[in-house]
Amino acid sequence: MLRIAVPNKGSLSEPASAMLHEAGYKQRKDRRELVLVDAENDVEFFFLRPRDIAVYVGSGRLDIGITGRDLLLDSGADAEEILQLGFAGSTFRYATRPGAAQDVQDFGGMTVATSFSGLVTQHLAEHGVDASVVRLDGAVETAIQLGVAEIIADVVETGTTLRNAGLEIIGEPILKSEAVVIRRKGESAEDPKVRQFLRRMQGVLVARRYVMMDYDIRVEQVEKAVALTPGLESPTVSPLHHEGWVAVRSMVPSRDAQRIMDELYDLGARAILTTGIHACRL
Repeated sequence: MLRIAVPNKGSLSEPASAMLHEAGYKQRKDRRELVLVDAENDVEFFFLRPRDIAVYVGSGRLDIGITGRDLLLDSGADAEEILQLGFAGSTFRYATRPGAAQDVQDFGGMTVATSFSGLVTQHLAEHGVDASVVRLDGAVETAIQLGVAEIIADVVETGTTLRNAGLEIIGEPILKSEAVVIRRKGESAEDPKVRQFLRRMQGVLVARRYVMMDYDIRVEQVEKAVALTPGLESPTVSPLHHEGWVAVRSMVPSRDAQRIMDELYDLGARAILTTGIHACRL
């Protein structure tokens, strides 16, 4: 039975469970459940603190897990990223009072406060900077005001919270993070259960990015039309009962669907429809 770690709370939890549900896996109905057996799919889910997941997977106690790239790297666990999941995106950056420093190279002899001490320590070492790192849990922007540190390193979305605290973002991003699937380093990529799980998750990712488009068009316009809707391999083109017309079916990126529909209409296509894709295998 495949043993999978899933975040039990926080910004990773609900999107991860939703994606697993779309992939056909049973998910818990009660948030107090810590273990869930999906016998039909031969999978056992363990709902754990996101920060702990890399440790469990890296130790080999669990086969794979879903966590954030930032949490994986911060843990120092013997685990690696094998699939990006496209949600819970964030950027990790340094901030300080205006004029205190311009770049990471200016941090020598200073103290950096962060909730990700492992990640920051590694980043400073990579840049050859001798600075102290203090680990705090949450609201690290107050560390400078209280004199705990001169620099903070934290997740930045709009930067509003930092500006309200009188701080400015400095230097290049430390890391761009998102939800990822991880496994223990050195584990075989040929495990059939893991491959099946990854295919399902990749199918959900594709289904979320594409829609199925159907339309009718005159035969003489087919080449121009399929240039707009080439599909993943090739569109399906079928003759209609009405002579000189064909029906075309193709997958198109959902973000481009409205523009493509307009261009097809200008070519003379009619009965243009889009439908959502709930699952797929490529």
